Amino acid sequence: MSTSAEPGFVVHDAVLTPVEVAALASCFAPDDRRAGDRAGLDHAACRAIASSAPVRALVEPWLGPDAIAIRATLFDKTPATNWLVAWHQDRMVPVHERHEVAGYRAWSQKEGGLFVEPPVAVLQQMLAVRLDVDGSDADRGGLRLVPGSHRAGILTPAAIAARVADGPVVTPVVPPGGALLLRPLLLHASSRTAAAHHRRIVHLEFAAGPLPLPLRFAANVR
Repeated sequence: MSTSAEPGFVVHDAVLTPVEVAALASCFAPDDRRAGDRAGLDHAACRAIASSAPVRALVEPWLGPDAIAIRATLFDKTPATNWLVAWHQDRMVPVHERHEVAGYRAWSQKEGGLFVEPPVAVLQQMLAVRLDVDGSDADRGGLRLVPGSHRAGILTPAAIAARVADGPVVTPVVPPGGALLLRPLLLHASSRTAAAHHRRIVHLEFAAGPLPLPLRFAANVR
């Protein structure tokens, strides 16, 4: 799907059945106080959902039939484990090992994994699918988005602040079992959830295909 006119996100209702929602919920460890578990693809239920027909039907119109899931992050936000995230773009991808390839920069190690920032052309051929266990909105710490901001490519901190100030800013409502799809370069932020609310998200990241050898994504699920 072209990035030239799209807003960079879309909400789909009723992507998962109640049984599938329950399977995703089982991936979340009780009393886990981390902001996010970035090893979601280690869970069989997450891998199964990432390669399931309903999720592939969402991803392939954007990325094509060779799309692969490269990471899954579990976000579990409660009043006890509550956080906010400043405006940003998702620019880093997990890789298997380091190789110096033109255009790949800002290497970093985080939570035992190796990450790199690929060229903008690679990021423009990626998509996040946020599968919602509990439902998201402004009260439940749902994402705030700046429609169309992904079209500007990689933005500096000053450019991010200016683009957010220009707006508009929207907070999509996603029902339980629904999905929010967004481009990784779309500006997004997250607020704390209100008291008594629980918000569990399985954040799947897909690429249109593999990286140029010898680089390899850390995971490759189809």
